[in-house]
Amino acid sequence: MSLSLRILLAYFFLTAISVWLVMKNVTEELIPAMRQSLEEVLVDTANVLAEPAAVELLSGTIARGDFAKYFNKFRQRHINAKIGYEAKPDSNLLVYITDEKGRVVYDSSGENLGKDYSQWNDVYLTLRGRYGARTTRSNPADPTTSVMYVAAPIKHREQIIGVLSVGKPSTSVQPFFISTVRKIETKVLILLLVSFVLVTLIVYWLTLSIRKLTRYARAVQEGKRVKAPSLREKELAQLAHAMEDMRGALEGKEYVENYLHTLTHELKSPLAAIQGAAELLREEMPLETRKRFIDNIANESLRLREVVEELLKLAALEKRQGLDQIESIRTDELIRQLCEDKTPVLQQKELHFDLRQIAEIEVEGERFLLQQAISNVLDNAIDFSPVHSEIHIRTAQDGSDWTLIVRDHGPGIPDFALPRIFERFYSLPRPGQRPKSTGLGLSLVKEVVQLHRGSIDLQNHQEGGVELTLKLPLLQS
Repeated sequence: MSLSLRILLAYFFLTAISVWLVMKNVTEELIPAMRQSLEEVLVDTANVLAEPAAVELLSGTIARGDFAKYFNKFRQRHINAKIGYEAKPDSNLLVYITDEKGRVVYDSSGENLGKDYSQWNDVYLTLRGRYGARTTRSNPADPTTSVMYVAAPIKHREQIIGVLSVGKPSTSVQPFFISTVRKIETKVLILLLVSFVLVTLIVYWLTLSIRKLTRYARAVQEGKRVKAPSLREKELAQLAHAMEDMRGALEGKEYVENYLHTLTHELKSPLAAIQGAAELLREEMPLETRKRFIDNIANESLRLREVVEELLKLAALEKRQGLDQIESIRTDELIRQLCEDKTPVLQQKELHFDLRQIAEIEVEGERFLLQQAISNVLDNAIDFSPVHSEIHIRTAQDGSDWTLIVRDHGPGIPDFALPRIFERFYSLPRPGQRPKSTGLGLSLVKEVVQLHRGSIDLQNHQEGGVELTLKLPLLQS
């Protein structure tokens, strides 16, 4: 499981618990709060109605007097109010009045006249001078049938002569509760969506540097020349520098070991030849034989110098991480100039360059390095081309790449040698019993191509000879 996914899952786990606890707390607190608000209004209503009811209760006309008439007219009134998004067409206020013994003498519903309510909490406490209220369900199994009653004492000369209790069904406030909860849920959902987007962006931003480091490590593993990424986070930047230093140390150690091994191997043969010829020259021998040994020493010394010079060039390239002087280069002009420079060698072998398919294309790169690489490619084609043959050179634009194809008509490359053709010091015998090269030319070409973020391939052509394909991106980023 990725780090990003772990962070997102942890966030949503914590968020889900938090939202659940908040919603649970809101719903648990919202119902009591709404009931308390309703109770506060009922307290005022009960005490307001208790005043006009006192005279008729004392005279015994409460059930048929003005109080009953006015309240019946109030019950018949069409209110047609709109509270928030909820409509209120009529009143559902309930009122009953008891005497000082708790017997119902007036009931707005007309269903409970004469009943003994002295044990109901609202009546019982109010008759004793205390605050009385109760909530009762008409159907004990259905919580939506509960009605809240708040009582107020009816007094005459500071004596309690009865109780007026005002009731309100819970269904009257249920729509407001549901509406409020839905609004809260909607806002919470919007908040979750917004936070999801923000957290996703934050996680992406936090893990961006880690992904850069991962790509860098994989590129190093694949042997690519890449620089350590520049990171804003101090700790990750230090890690990137440490990885770069570690890579440099490991590559430097391996580089020196490989070079010492290959250099020692390559120098053994010319040194042995020089040593053998020198020992033989100490003896008496014909002049022609002596001249042959001296020439041998000169040739092997030249070979040693070429190996050292090519190694220095290759070492300088292999230590570079990128191009230094990038410029726009006309590839057709560069190739034609290199071909012209090799005219003496071509005339000596009676070879010919076919330049009819050279396109006018510009690439961005380092001119000196490209000159070296293409010159080595041409030299390689010349070395393996038979006398009186032709070397075909073709360039083209392939999408965002510039392609160079060089084909000779030589003997081709043995199958066993194809996988090793770009290795350092690996060289095949030249036609005509000429000495092998240093084996560093194509290695240098490969290094130049990699520095330009290109590719190179060398294969036998189906009609004979070898075809080299070199690709470079048109633009260097």
